[in-house]
Amino acid sequence: MKGKNVKGNMSGKVIKINTERIKQEFTELTAIDSVSFREREMADCLIEKLKELGFSVEEDKAGEVYGGNAGNVYGFLKGTLPGEPILLAAHMDTVQPGAGKKAVFHDDGKITSRGDTVLGADDVAGIVEILEGIRSIKEAGIAHGDIEVLFPIGEELYDKGTKAFDFSRIKAKEAYVLDLSGAIGKAALRAPSIISFSITIKGRAAHAGFEPEKGIHAIALMSRGIADIKQGHLDEETTLNIGTISGGTMSNIVPETCICQGEVRSFSHEKALQSMEDVKKTLTETLEGTGAEFTLETTINIEAYRIEENESVVQRFVKACRELDLPFELMDTFGGSDNNVFVKKGIRGIVLSCGMYQVHSVKEYTLVSDLERGAELVGRLVSMK
Repeated sequence: MKGKNVKGNMSGKVIKINTERIKQEFTELTAIDSVSFREREMADCLIEKLKELGFSVEEDKAGEVYGGNAGNVYGFLKGTLPGEPILLAAHMDTVQPGAGKKAVFHDDGKITSRGDTVLGADDVAGIVEILEGIRSIKEAGIAHGDIEVLFPIGEELYDKGTKAFDFSRIKAKEAYVLDLSGAIGKAALRAPSIISFSITIKGRAAHAGFEPEKGIHAIALMSRGIADIKQGHLDEETTLNIGTISGGTMSNIVPETCICQGEVRSFSHEKALQSMEDVKKTLTETLEGTGAEFTLETTINIEAYRIEENESVVQRFVKACRELDLPFELMDTFGGSDNNVFVKKGIRGIVLSCGMYQVHSVKEYTLVSDLERGAELVGRLVSMK
């Protein structure tokens, strides 16, 4: 089998990344159907793999909360190096179309699906890199600290799995979440709040042919309200978008009800909340004197966080990259991940790229070289003194 040698830690031992094994494991795991709340087969497979690596493993009952068929998978591996444990995480679920996936390997090292499903590199790439990184340092006899692993369910539905997880189990104070697009070496230190909202305008139905003047046209009023609400970039930290609108029942009835849905994202949680207040104020002004009423329902999906560059979780990452001669970039992301929940629970985490590209589409792909480098990075992170 082909492999790649990587200089080990201070012991001088060498980590050997097994390329063929990575490819086989990636193929195995992406072939498992594991859309959100249907992660049973993936969970069973990962439980066995963690046990083979010497982890003590538990599965919680998070799936029961959401009507799913599996829970979050948690593992603990005792190390020999002193210091606090490190938490590694990558989610088990995929988006649709995610049934019948098959990894296709190309001569240039690119891995794609057959073009009719997502590939599932989001987040199998992260899972494989965690498993191979730990497996490789154990095979090389390289000492490591205590390691905790969490493979959550339902991440694609705004971190549902981690929201239901009992964090009293976690011993680590720092985490690396492998769930970011781009080349290995990118790390996101900041992520936004995401608030979903739904607006319902209630007007009055009337026959559109005989007495339209007796109706209050909910769709027309919603259209006016949407035009009055500022969208796009509200400032350098905040965006707002209204993405769907629906209303009415028949073409000959003045529509009584109209509903639209949208979201706001901001690196400032306070600004995100204020944006919802601004939407409410705008709609109140728009509908004044029309006889219509509205309701605004909001759901806080995740809350913003920021990790500073001088924090130890970042400095460990930077040191690992330098020792691996791996170019690195500290950045922001405008997407959410399980790390939003980790930080809220007091765990200082950052999100690492696992080498996935064009995710959430049938054009999704990864590279064998990214899987190798990601495994190297995991091995170095857990074996550094």
